[in-house]
Amino acid sequence: MTNNIPEGFIEFSGNAGFIETTGTLMIKQQDNEVYLGLRVEDKHCNPANICHGGMLMTLADMQLGIGGQASTGVRKFLPTVQMSCDFVSPAPNGAWLEGRTQLIKQTRSLIFATCILTADGKTVFSGSGIMKIPSDNGVYADISLPIGKE
Repeated sequence: MTNNIPEGFIEFSGNAGFIETTGTLMIKQQDNEVYLGLRVEDKHCNPANICHGGMLMTLADMQLGIGGQASTGVRKFLPTVQMSCDFVSPAPNGAWLEGRTQLIKQTRSLIFATCILTADGKTVFSGSGIMKIPSDNGVYADISLPIGKE
């Protein structure tokens, strides 16, 4: 297994709590797009030595929220209110997982988006999600996920 990280990715400064236990997330910013990445390790794998579906869903959930922040300019924590997914293909141990987000629609209080995860360039997961945009005085109003270290 290799630990090399593709060019342009840096360590995501939001690696804390649950995300810290799942592995170091990497991030790459280009214009108003953000890509999260992760090297699949033993700790991410199921008994078949492929990335566990729960890990793929965790990365997709993060990708939807961070990608939603980047594409809309909303700099608040975006709680997921709905997420659906399809496991397209296995992601082998040692593969580079990378996500991208496509904004579908933003309303006053919601963001609708899709995401694709690839393993070494091959699509392994597709998902869609709805994220809540918190009000300025709501419980999540002061929480923001960092979009990268400057």
